[in-house]
Amino acid sequence: MLRIFHNTSYDFIRWWKWAAGLTVAFLLIGLASYIQAPINYSIEFTGGTMMQVEFERPPDVGALRSGLGAAGIEGAEIIQFGSSREFVIRAQESRQIAEQDTAAGTIARRIQQVLTSTYGSQMRVVRTEAVSPRVGDELQSKALIAMIISFIITLIYLAVRFEWRMGLAAVVATAHDFVATLVFMKLMHLEVSLMVVAGLLTVIGYSMNDTVIIFDRLREDLRKARNESLYDTLNRSINETLPRSIITHSLSLTSVLALLLLGGEVIRPFAWVMAFGIFTGTFSSMYVAAPLLIWIERKWPRKTSVARRSSTATRTSRTPRSKATAAT
Repeated sequence: MLRIFHNTSYDFIRWWKWAAGLTVAFLLIGLASYIQAPINYSIEFTGGTMMQVEFERPPDVGALRSGLGAAGIEGAEIIQFGSSREFVIRAQESRQIAEQDTAAGTIARRIQQVLTSTYGSQMRVVRTEAVSPRVGDELQSKALIAMIISFIITLIYLAVRFEWRMGLAAVVATAHDFVATLVFMKLMHLEVSLMVVAGLLTVIGYSMNDTVIIFDRLREDLRKARNESLYDTLNRSINETLPRSIITHSLSLTSVLALLLLGGEVIRPFAWVMAFGIFTGTFSSMYVAAPLLIWIERKWPRKTSVARRSSTATRTSRTPRSKATAAT
């Protein structure tokens, strides 16, 4: 059987101050980015028309934008999609969205007519998406509700699974992963779509699972009542679950990298979110949940910890006296 990183004794938690500084800096940069520019929502949430087209030869983007403007489609966003022959055309202005709502498909047909009259058979429409503003608002509210429900279920599960100290540390670590992933999406300029929301929900579950594994082992180690501090016991638990974590995360990351490299532009935002979620889930289990649990334990120590420390202190104070008696 393959065994890697077996019986390790790395002191992971000693770097928690550096990790906290990097985390705060990363979140502050993301907050500044959110202040400078809003989130880039897809047409699934804002409404509008999106058309992916492929040309036989790279087109003149300026001429393409002028042709659309002459047809009344002003302010269209034209983005290169993959190769220099593939483009995505988005029409998301308020007037165009309203027109899309009153006559579904009108903007899409107008765009296709302009492209057909200009390029003829040298152009092919790959896919078309047309969403009315009412549907976009509904999808946006349902996505928000789905994330809130996932957090509530996470809270209930952790409250049942652990006592409140471990549960609170695990919840904060999961919230950290969610916020950090939002910051990563903003810094990477990823478009928020339903697929990205699905990635966010997956990251929540993945992060919580990693923390639960470590805290489960911590609970088992605490029951063994070793004569060691919570700091050492936490490090022991992380080291004992390290082989499992490396194998699981490596396999998951391999699948995500395959999607990232070979999945195409449509699936790539989801793959980016999942890849970062694997990293931040491992990071927060070691450098957010574990140090926070130590702080909570010092602030509100449980009775067993107090009894263990007092008994340890009693044994320590009696040891020199017993040696002196034996010497006489």
